[in-house]
This record gives sequence, structure tokens and C-alpha cells, in this order.
Amino acid sequence: MSEDLHTLQRRLAAFAAARDWQQYHNPKNLAAALSVEASELVEIFQWLTPEQSAAVMSEPASARRVEDEVADVLAYLLQFCEALGIDALTALAAKIERNESRFPAGHDARPDRDRTGEGSGGTDSAS
Repeated sequence: MSEDLHTLQRRLAAFAAARDWQQYHNPKNLAAALSVEASELVEIFQWLTPEQSAAVMSEPASARRVEDEVADVLAYLLQFCEALGIDALTALAAKIERNESRFPAGHDARPDRDRTGEGSGGTDSAS
């Protein structure tokens, strides 16, 4: 069974404190690190076909790379949330509720478009 998010946040905080890294763990630096790690995850899939990307976990070496990058993204996201006092699961639940209202089932629109058919302009995505 996996650990809960709050336990993992405490472990990450203890890890950083033991190395005197908390001085670097401000929201700006954590957001930048999160972006870098997300980009490293994207890099794994960059030139794969959709079929190759769907099969990436069947190869042990690539599966390990994906898992490592997912772990890095999650670690920085949890540290970012900790720095700003955000409960990640509460924020996610609220976002799902807003999206359920914005994008009702059966509505024929791409999730990157609002109900008028206009793009969101990157200010509020469906994901």
C-alpha cells in the first residue's frame, strides 16, 4: 500500500531539511523545478508514435525512466503545495467539480475550448 500525500510531504520536507535545502524551496524555484521535471517526462515521449507511447511501460528501461520522472514531478508538486499551503487533493476535487459543470457529459466540445467555442487562452484549462 502506498503512503498518503501528507506523509510523503513530511518525508520530502525532512529530506530537504537534513540537507539544508529548504532555503531553495520557495514557490518560484519549486515551480521552475516542476516545469523542468515535467519537460523531462515529455522528452521521453517526444518522438514516439501514439502506439509506441502506449507501450512505453512494456520495456523495463523506459518504464523506469517514466516512473522516475513521474516521481520527480510529484515530488516537486507536493513541495510546491507545501510551500503555499495548498491541499493538492482538495484543489483537485474542486477543479473536477468546476470541469464537470463547464463540460457536461455528452457536450460535443473539445476540452480545450469553452462553451462558446473560443479557446481558453491558457488561463483555465480543463485538465
